[in-house]
Amino acid sequence: MDRLLKGDLPPGGNCDLKTLATEAGVTRTAFYPKKNPDGTTRPGPYQHLAEEFQQRLRTLREAEKVIDPRIAQIERLKTKVAELKERLAQRDETVADLTTFKELAVSRLAAQHDEIARLREQAAALGNVRGLPAPRPATAPYGSCS
Repeated sequence: MDRLLKGDLPPGGNCDLKTLATEAGVTRTAFYPKKNPDGTTRPGPYQHLAEEFQQRLRTLREAEKVIDPRIAQIERLKTKVAELKERLAQRDETVADLTTFKELAVSRLAAQHDEIARLREQAAALGNVRGLPAPRPATAPYGSCS
């Protein structure tokens, strides 16, 4: 009983009467009251131990001392899941913001392209725009130190 209450659980066992019975080498039914043939009840051979175990277990749980390492793991995983859900919600919000930004940027680029194309057509229609001469291959580009 003391080992189970300290958290020293066997593989696949819990901190419960079934594991206590298995560890003690007795049947689990020995922890419960028995019925006599006349219908009256009598205490089981180990019922007092079951009541003591349950009382001590209840006291430990009320004091918030975790006995079963799996319960601690479940609580830790629940906290982690909540944290991951929060991070996922933040990422979804970021993706939505970036998608909106991308749509706006593409829209502005398309509008600028249309404006440039319109201005080129307008300049070509006027005929007063001349192109710059191409640079000579032997000369250095402007601003070069060589």
